[in-house]
Amino acid sequence: MASADSRRVADGGGAGGTFQPYLDSLRQELQQTDPTLLSVVLAVLAVLLTLVFWKLIRSRRSSQRAVLLVGLCDSGKTLLFVRLLTGLYRDTQTSITDSCAVYRVNNNRGNSLTLIDLPGHESLRLQFLERFKSSARAIVFVVDSAAFQREVKDVAEFLYQVLTDSMGLKNTPSFLIACNKQDIAMAKSAKLIQQQLENNTLRVTRSAAPSTLDSSSTAPAQLGKKGKEFEFSQLPLKVEFLECSAKGGRGDVGSADIQDLEKWLAKIA
Repeated sequence: MASADSRRVADGGGAGGTFQPYLDSLRQELQQTDPTLLSVVLAVLAVLLTLVFWKLIRSRRSSQRAVLLVGLCDSGKTLLFVRLLTGLYRDTQTSITDSCAVYRVNNNRGNSLTLIDLPGHESLRLQFLERFKSSARAIVFVVDSAAFQREVKDVAEFLYQVLTDSMGLKNTPSFLIACNKQDIAMAKSAKLIQQQLENNTLRVTRSAAPSTLDSSSTAPAQLGKKGKEFEFSQLPLKVEFLECSAKGGRGDVGSADIQDLEKWLAKIA
């Protein structure tokens, strides 16, 4: 019995010994391979892996075509939605559900986006944002520039909730704050709105915000850099501002002033 075991060990340990000649042959071939050729092969493999990874990222990005229009009630989201799609004026009212439609962007690539107008009512807006956020390519936060001074606290609280949640999204959506209703004489400029939101308004509202979209979070999220005055440039996602007017300077008989918004949508499509 002992001699039989010894023979099996000598022959290469059964099944393992069956593959031993192939392993030895592969080892010899690798040792004899020209180092330059081996480097080229490895470089080609690295390029191929990079291309596969890039394609996966692109395909995931291309599947996220939604642009979410969010904001408080009466900020003009729905009229912006209608103007972008039809160019026409239409009387709107506060909605309790979402509206979505395909929007053809104005660029040479002929791309399209899905515009989704979300309800602005306080009891609905977070749950609808939660429903659509994973498909968001971009978020357009619409502000009523004429009522901003009066609504600044509510604007800051909702914006805080959207920003803290958006920063955690893997797709890191493009983010725009559209300062609407610029046709009204008392409307605040986009620069003034940005400055007022940066001057500690967003940071202070951490304690006022009842929750973020992530209910598992217990501690309020930090916006900006600790110990420094808050600026939007400190965020991991790029936040842009622009001015627009869904109603236009001549009201329902005129055209809207949304050219900058259309250009921004074409850029991120």
